Amino acid sequence: MYDAAGLALLERELNDRLGVAAVVGHDLHCGQASLAIDPDHNRAVLSELRERHGYNFLSSLHGADYLPAKPRFAVHYEMLAMARVERICVKALVEDPGHSQIATIASVVDLFATADFQEREVYDFFGIAFDGHPDLRRILMPEEYVGFPQRRDFPIGGDPVIFTYDEDSVPGWTK
Repeated sequence: MYDAAGLALLERELNDRLGVAAVVGHDLHCGQASLAIDPDHNRAVLSELRERHGYNFLSSLHGADYLPAKPRFAVHYEMLAMARVERICVKALVEDPGHSQIATIASVVDLFATADFQEREVYDFFGIAFDGHPDLRRILMPEEYVGFPQRRDFPIGGDPVIFTYDEDSVPGWTK
């Protein structure tokens, strides 16, 4: 388990090994260690954690929308060192390029097979694209669906919920 000093040393070691300021901060909250990284170096940081520090399992990858904060989006990588039963969260803060473009970050599918469907889910719900993903398309929403429903600025209550008792009264459901 990391303490505050251990996280500071890990941050310094990763930045020294990579030769850039890939890790931009660290935090220890309620016993959970986390690193904040530059999204341009997510692959390098995750590779180092896997190869040199034993975090060989990506247990979860998920997105977050911190609107109105800047940067707006984040991709969280929950890493597990199974030999030590130790976890660390790696958070890449991703800038929102604006309404006409989509936020992007490099895919880690080739490093961790478990990232495949999880990256597609983040793309589907948050609109964060993963460069280099082998099959980046919607996974839970219909392909023709417009928008990203987990974004904080997504309109609430747009589609009616259809149950068997009201399916005849919902406009456009039948015929």
